Amino acid sequence: MNSSPIIQKKDFDVPHDGYHWNNITNNYFEGWYYRLTLPEINQTFAFMYSIQDPLGKQANSGGAVQILGIDETYLCRAIANIDKFFAARDSLSFGHWGKTSLRDKPLLLSPAKFDRHITEGYQATAHLNQGSIYDPLHNEYCRWEYQIEPIYGWGNSSQPQQSTAGLLSYLPIFEPGWQITLAHGLAAGWIEWKGKLYQFDNAPAYSEKNWGGSFPSKWFWLNCNSFVDQSDLAITAGGGIRQVLWWEEEVALIGIHYRGKFYEFAPWNSQVGWEIEPWGKWQMQAVSSEFEVSLTGVTDSLGTYVRTPTAKGLVFNCRDTTQGQLDLELRDRNGKLIIKANSNLAGLEVGGDPWNDIWRSDGRGD
Repeated sequence: MNSSPIIQKKDFDVPHDGYHWNNITNNYFEGWYYRLTLPEINQTFAFMYSIQDPLGKQANSGGAVQILGIDETYLCRAIANIDKFFAARDSLSFGHWGKTSLRDKPLLLSPAKFDRHITEGYQATAHLNQGSIYDPLHNEYCRWEYQIEPIYGWGNSSQPQQSTAGLLSYLPIFEPGWQITLAHGLAAGWIEWKGKLYQFDNAPAYSEKNWGGSFPSKWFWLNCNSFVDQSDLAITAGGGIRQVLWWEEEVALIGIHYRGKFYEFAPWNSQVGWEIEPWGKWQMQAVSSEFEVSLTGVTDSLGTYVRTPTAKGLVFNCRDTTQGQLDLELRDRNGKLIIKANSNLAGLEVGGDPWNDIWRSDGRGD
């Protein structure tokens, strides 16, 4: 498991990739999600990092690492010492030291130095995801290190990258914030999981982040960048009930990257509708002035519950599968087919509550 130097080049600037905390607010979290797909073995690893109440004045202050690994098995470890968390404000670069032999102020290390000195913790950038945490259930360490070559951020490849939640996301009126930082990339490296080493090259990689006071009260999410016979296709879609100043609204969007072009279906340019069951089936459709899209995600898996930030700290209120079936059709408004694709390695998620019934919306907002 040889370490390689950190890749310092930056291929594109994605809005909101830096740390957002204002050093004042105590009811605050920031979280990052890195997903790696291994199509050869039909598996996915998802790494979820978070910091909550960086002021350290509440019982739930601190950080955490959550991992969904092989066959959707779950591992979570807290990193309590907030003084050992660090994050850059002008780029995607952050990390948290748990057990370490270093007494230095925490900062981004070379992969080799991290491996020598950080027994538990992680660090991540636009080009690197590395960490080590202890699994007390199996009395073993889970370790990972992989380099990422970004391909798509969020927007057309030849143009400045876009804010996932639109231009108003620069103003502090939406709660929480959401940004896809890497819609698609290729990763090379290794993951040691439950005593087995997984090595890979050119594996589909993805990352996103959230920040604010808490997650939405209710939401759903679909993601895939590993399709059958389509190596240059990535999709992320989601919807939820978000806080807007003193009221709430239901919103959803779909973003598709395909052959260098970005197809965006969002409240400001499209009508986006959905029909999401409490578990098992996700359906979305959207129409813009130029294109129309339909998505159907299904799963027979029971899924795995993961934790998300709330006012009471991290709680189990989010249900995920990383092995969902996803079918996608994209056409122009004349009916000409642009993409028809499918995958059995989609990420499908529902979160919040209540999820007693099917959640339907025609996207008209009335």
